[in-house]
Amino acid sequence: MAQIIPKKYPIDSEDRKAVGFDFPFSGDAVFNQTFQTRDQIKANLINYLLTNKGERVFNPDFGADLRNLIFQNIDDPTLESLRETIQSYISIYFPSVSVREIKFNNKPERNEINFILTYQIQNFGITDNIDILLQ
Repeated sequence: MAQIIPKKYPIDSEDRKAVGFDFPFSGDAVFNQTFQTRDQIKANLINYLLTNKGERVFNPDFGADLRNLIFQNIDDPTLESLRETIQSYISIYFPSVSVREIKFNNKPERNEINFILTYQIQNFGITDNIDILLQ
């Protein structure tokens, strides 16, 4: 007889085993641990999007390099470039994540780019979002 297996990463089956660390680094022992893969995927996305190329030691190609866009005019072509950059990098470096929507809430007079990234973890149907402010 067939048995339905819940869609779950194998590492998530152990409740007390940490998967990784979360942001910000302000826990009791500096690192806040994550115990679910969905939380670690969110932390990895935030880490990737907020890292510039060349900042990561021994991995100079890591990062989305989004802060370089702050010094450009915040207009429709810049926002479209940002949207395409985010979607392409996530599809390359996070194949289990698909971007559903990117909404902008910018303040050009303060030179701030604020976007909300809504994504879905494929094969699990988990939808979540990230609010990123670049200034």
